[in-house]
Amino acid sequence: MNKGTIYLVGAGPGDPELITVRGRRLIERADVIVYDRLVPTRLLDAAGKDAELIYVGKSPERHTLSQAEINELLVSRASEGAKVVRLKGGDPFIFGRGGEEALAAAEANVPFEVVPGVTAAVAAAACAGIPVTHRKIASEITFVTGHEDPEKGFSQLDFASLASRRGTLAFYMGVGNLESICRSLIENGMAVDTPAAAIQQGATPWQRTITGTLETLAGQVRDEKLHPPAIVIIGRVVSLRDRLRWFEDRPLFARYVLVTRARSQSASLVERLERLGARVVQMPAIRIEPPDDPEPLTQAAIRAGRYDWIVFTSVNGVNAFFGTLGRTGADARSLGNARVCAIGPATAERLERSGIRPDAQPARALTAEIAAALEAAGMTSGDSVLCPRADIAPPDLPDALKAKGAVVEEVIAYRTVPDGSGAAEVQRRIEAGEIDWITFTSASTVRNFFSFVDPAVVSRALVKPASIGPVTSAALGEFGLSPAVEAKSHTIGGLLDAMMNAAVRGH
Repeated sequence: MNKGTIYLVGAGPGDPELITVRGRRLIERADVIVYDRLVPTRLLDAAGKDAELIYVGKSPERHTLSQAEINELLVSRASEGAKVVRLKGGDPFIFGRGGEEALAAAEANVPFEVVPGVTAAVAAAACAGIPVTHRKIASEITFVTGHEDPEKGFSQLDFASLASRRGTLAFYMGVGNLESICRSLIENGMAVDTPAAAIQQGATPWQRTITGTLETLAGQVRDEKLHPPAIVIIGRVVSLRDRLRWFEDRPLFARYVLVTRARSQSASLVERLERLGARVVQMPAIRIEPPDDPEPLTQAAIRAGRYDWIVFTSVNGVNAFFGTLGRTGADARSLGNARVCAIGPATAERLERSGIRPDAQPARALTAEIAAALEAAGMTSGDSVLCPRADIAPPDLPDALKAKGAVVEEVIAYRTVPDGSGAAEVQRRIEAGEIDWITFTSASTVRNFFSFVDPAVVSRALVKPASIGPVTSAALGEFGLSPAVEAKSHTIGGLLDAMMNAAVRGH
């Protein structure tokens, strides 16, 4: 059998967006992914459905596998012909033991490739507002391990040389030995007032930064209970943080935001919340499932060109309709002369990806405005209108169109199924004051969420509900709650704008 290949891939410092394009492509194509404790688990979502995921994470207290066992695992899987991605936090060759794994592959005559990653010291410092080099301050940077191999029996660190450096020192895995590191540098002549910083979980929404001096930092870290994983930066560049900090000043930084949207739809919302600094917790209140009886939707798709109008009220409706259309062997051309109405920018965007530009698009997702937009676009009495919608969609829109003389056919395009997985833990966290915001993107997410979580708990905890629009806000009212913010534009972007504005005002 032909041998496979081992790919030593740097996953970056913690933000899943900071992996290289090459690294992500290899994850998508891998047969086997062997990953570490500090790898962002969201990166694994890109793996193929048949990929084998093997966790080999190490912590100070516990090693899942020894390094020798990891080496053997990589070689054995690749020798069986698999594409093996060894996914490592940061960069594989910077204190990541990637060199040992590459040697194991070379000695076994197994092909390997190294895909560099953004190393933790550079990323953590950048996100703390500390440039590790600066033309007027530091022209060099030294990477140092703060945790040497205990089996060596001696230290390779030359503190006399390190203390004499005029640039920046970056210590990896140094928090546990920070007091000894600082003392050794001072004893070897480094000034006690040299600026220093410790950065915990850099480049993530859990980032914490403590700044002080070489003399004070170890005590500050101990008093404030900062713990690994953390990077220590020592040098005059640390003094720039007060002017250059940005990461921790984002509007939702360190705020816990609960996302209730269906997991299949939540990726964009989660990503944008994280860009704003939020710590995202997911509890999808609904799952999107196919209709119990797919035949009505199939027949409607086959007859698509016979309707005067097709009204899509959601991205889910578009996905279901065009998925069904594709399974019949047809495509967008089957719509013929049928005109299309899209409710909301996301729905319109999804239609355009299918080659359809909407003929009508109301400014707001309100029944009266939808009916008016259709009428303004040319809908007349007697026109046939197809509405592929959710099984729980209210009758308001079809009734309004019928009132204008339209002949309306509703078909169930998808079902919204309540999903209470994780509800007990979410309620516990709300009661403990660990959730700041809850986002609601539809009335169904509201009703399904509160079928599993006590609304009184949310009210007592002063959690801020964020609503995407008036229909969703009305659903909150059914449970005695009012939204802390309501989106002016009934879109994900509008929802985030409302939350950001509230955060800036300090609400």
